[in-house]
Amino acid sequence: MSRDQLHVLSALDAAKTQWYHFTAIVVAGMGFFTDAYDLFCISLVTKLLGRIYYHVDGAPKPGTLPPNISAAVNSVALCGTLLGQLFFGWLGDKLGRKRVYGMTLMLMVICSIASGLSFGKDPKSVITTLCFFRFWLGFGIGGDYPLSATIMSEYANKKTRGAFIAAVFAMQGFGILAGGLVATVVSFAFKTVFKASPYSIDPLGSTVPQADYVWRIILMVGALPAALTYYWRSKMPETARYTALVAKDAKQVAEDMSKVLQVEIVVEQEKLERLSQDKKRSFGLFSKEFVMRHGLHLLGTATTWFLVDVAYYSQNLFQKDIFSAIGWISPAQSMNALEEVYRIARAQLLIALCGTIPGYWFTVFFIDYIGRFVIQLMGFAFMTIFMFALAIPYDHWIKKENNIGFVVMYAFTFFFANFGPNSTTFVVPAEIFPARLRSTCHGISAAVGKAGAIVGALGFLYAAQSQDRTKTDAGYPPGIGVKYSLIMLGVINFVGALFTLLVPESKGRSLEEISGETCGDDEKEAVETQRVQTDSSSRTLPLPAVETKDLQT
Repeated sequence: MSRDQLHVLSALDAAKTQWYHFTAIVVAGMGFFTDAYDLFCISLVTKLLGRIYYHVDGAPKPGTLPPNISAAVNSVALCGTLLGQLFFGWLGDKLGRKRVYGMTLMLMVICSIASGLSFGKDPKSVITTLCFFRFWLGFGIGGDYPLSATIMSEYANKKTRGAFIAAVFAMQGFGILAGGLVATVVSFAFKTVFKASPYSIDPLGSTVPQADYVWRIILMVGALPAALTYYWRSKMPETARYTALVAKDAKQVAEDMSKVLQVEIVVEQEKLERLSQDKKRSFGLFSKEFVMRHGLHLLGTATTWFLVDVAYYSQNLFQKDIFSAIGWISPAQSMNALEEVYRIARAQLLIALCGTIPGYWFTVFFIDYIGRFVIQLMGFAFMTIFMFALAIPYDHWIKKENNIGFVVMYAFTFFFANFGPNSTTFVVPAEIFPARLRSTCHGISAAVGKAGAIVGALGFLYAAQSQDRTKTDAGYPPGIGVKYSLIMLGVINFVGALFTLLVPESKGRSLEEISGETCGDDEKEAVETQRVQTDSSSRTLPLPAVETKDLQT
């Protein structure tokens, strides 16, 4: 431990896993459960919205959302999320993590309910209000990314910090699973009670009036888990690292952490004042010092998050199109509206169970053993391999007898996305930046990632269209097809593996050691000397500090 390290922070780093760790995981994780449910459930109901509001009499296929409407519905929440990550990330460093945490949750609850109401009956009114509330829903969801990651990293001990942060993010898997489960149950119940013929037999009657309730119920259920955790979020104390290193209130941090750790914490106001007077530890985000110390780190966390989200969101939001292309979901005209929702939801449920959830929890179990860098590089590499394995022999996979093999391979891409960069890109930005900039930098990285999600969602929407104009969805120009879209995603994953080389390893070290917040001038010289001696053999960029126990006299 550095001689400048505060006792309360050392106590947190060395603390054994206790009940408050699990409480923090559940409270923060339920936010991510809600985030994933709300972001991904829209892909389950877009075809239903097209049937209800954009039916064309005499058309050979059911109604679909026009390209511009589909793009808006699928991406508006992602746009809100991007802005929310930047705003609440910055606010979390200015006002404190706890004060902002409740705001995001209430915004999510209100907008989840409102997005299912969608005032009016004509298509324009419904879609406009749906997009309005989903934008603000996304804005609230965006705030949850930097705040939950930062809070968990600052509460955790250094031995199992990666697992704790990854466990919070892993709740996304259960949120995606819950979305598929709710949609499956609701659509099954409605299709059982309200019988309807396939579109090919009765185009108008294939969509029963009660189907309008189905998509509303699916969207509104997302408010429940967020509402249930609001009370517990309000009771969480501010993190010790924010109170000490940003707010600089030694008395408050000792009082808060004495209750959390159930040990007596000494008030260290004098040491805290000495640390705060060091101008080298107060540089801002746009300073030369930040660029020198953390510029490449921020570039690495942002670009890798961008690249993985291009691939991940294009897969997740449009997996229904892939399942249709390989024949796993019957042609739309052979089903009624509720049957189509049921089959799409069932497919997502299977992918979540087989690929998504296991990948998240493999990360939780192994991240503190093999490290963030290895998991991320391995994940990108296997995603590249599986994408090419799906794309190059694509004509083989679309044959009916090979459909199950395609789904298995497709599930593996999700497994290695989650046992890989989709998890690690969330963990690392919460560890490697100084406390006063941690939430902001995580928000920047996440926002760049969401830009990738928007590119993936909208790009795949057009790119995956058939090259044959007669086989495209209504209103869409010909694209490059699913095969070449998968090849593009394979290339993107390969580039992500290259940018991973910019991301430092943070396994098993104190947050203050990593960011250099408690490293004295003499220690810095020793660090620089050691860096020069070892840099040639280093497999990744060095961090601004090394294990300070090796530098003590």
